[in-house]
Amino acid sequence: MFQNLAVFDTAYAMATHAGKKQALIAQNVANADTPGYVARDLPSFQDLYASRDGGGHMPRATRSGHLHGVADGSVASMVQKDRSFASPDGNTVSLETEMLRGTDAKRQHERALAIYGSALSVLRTSLGRQ
Repeated sequence: MFQNLAVFDTAYAMATHAGKKQALIAQNVANADTPGYVARDLPSFQDLYASRDGGGHMPRATRSGHLHGVADGSVASMVQKDRSFASPDGNTVSLETEMLRGTDAKRQHERALAIYGSALSVLRTSLGRQ
């Protein structure tokens, strides 16, 4: 009855996404002075989560080659290149943008932990343990 609760899976996925996003932000900042480097970012968690099950209208691929998709959770398959800003040397990293993205990732991670904690509290209460 209490195995595989979706709220815990969602909180885990959100926290993992925030961690991957933070890693890409760190990589962008580290390459801020590299000529020709193109900044990278992940799509929003909402977009990825909605596309995970086809927005509720399509079956979800559970393994590679199943249905019409590839079940690949790697960062490389999700990365988007950001060319919205470019310096004369071709580098597209904007430190201000990366700071904002970092703040977003931190908030997303904190939100995931809050969801996890709240769901755990509800579960404990329902079991009669506080």
